[in-house]
Amino acid sequence: MATKKAPEPPAPAPCAVCKGSGEVSVPVRVGRKRRVAGEQTGMCLTCLGSGEATD
Repeated sequence: MATKKAPEPPAPAPCAVCKGSGEVSVPVRVGRKRRVAGEQTGMCLTCLGSGEATD
């Protein structure tokens, strides 16, 4: 008789903030008027860069 394999656990859901990439874009502000000069990518603080949703 063949042995049964245990079903694989479901894959974790992607993070809602970074959509699973682990990185988010943050606007960079410069000057006295604090105008936006561009964007800089950084680690997602919600999932700590893993890309997986936390409960």
